[in-house]
Amino acid sequence: MSFASERAKLTKADVDKMMQSLSNWGRWGKDDQLGALNLITPQKRKAAASLVKEGGSISLAHNVITEEVGVSKPFEHRMVETGQTPGAGSCADIYSVQYHGFTQTHLDALCHVFYKGQMYNGFSQQEATDKGAAKLSVIQMKNGIFTRGVLMDLPRLFGATYLEGARAIYPSDLEAWEKKTGVKIEAGDAVFIRTGRWARWHAQGHWDFERDSAGLHASCMPWFKQRDPALLGSDLALDVMPSGVEGVRLPVHLITIVALGIPILDDCDLEVLGEAAASRSRWDFLLTLAPLAVEGGTGAPINPTATL
Repeated sequence: MSFASERAKLTKADVDKMMQSLSNWGRWGKDDQLGALNLITPQKRKAAASLVKEGGSISLAHNVITEEVGVSKPFEHRMVETGQTPGAGSCADIYSVQYHGFTQTHLDALCHVFYKGQMYNGFSQQEATDKGAAKLSVIQMKNGIFTRGVLMDLPRLFGATYLEGARAIYPSDLEAWEKKTGVKIEAGDAVFIRTGRWARWHAQGHWDFERDSAGLHASCMPWFKQRDPALLGSDLALDVMPSGVEGVRLPVHLITIVALGIPILDDCDLEVLGEAAASRSRWDFLLTLAPLAVEGGTGAPINPTATL
């Protein structure tokens, strides 16, 4: 795709075509529920472990948000026993969070998104009931994810603190970042796209995320299919918003999860990692994360960790 053609207006029909042409359905068998996580082989894990040079770790999670922001619900923390409770020998609390949205750092399992009545690998959306998702739930990731992580820091590519407004990231931008850093995305990697969302939040305050947020344009999806990552993450929702594709709200989410079978990490805080990576001119690291072992869960609040 040329620099000029990538900016051509995509339609819902184009997204439908990518759902077919980029599909990983059946690649690892008709009953597969791991999707692109199959690309994290024992050899990939050993190679990722060898990336640890300094031994320091950086959390990629933002502290939980305890206020309602737009459509995103607050994280609720309630103490049920404290040091002020008569006779208490300990303290205890309850967490409650509706984590899908634009504030809490979380992992999307492969059951999270539907397309024409189906989930990844052709499983019916009817598998997701009020008892949870019988297929493709977060329980499939119970053993954790341990692989090479790569940060693609797009504001730094353009000499900015954060990407302004609904700035779309195109394949040529991804190519430019690889050329600038000399780091190429490889099969089985976990790729993190920094837009500078949290830096923008601190500078401007809250905004309507779905109407004015930087992120990947849907034209990037063939590029990622060629690179074959196991996981994609960003500091917001991965997609540019609005998407620019009439009738498709989050096309990058749709293609990534349902067609490619790649789990997504949303709302990561990549600010500290960005500073650490820039100061070292080093953009890859060991990524580790372990979601909650919830049978039927559509994902999990998560604290991914980068170890340098």
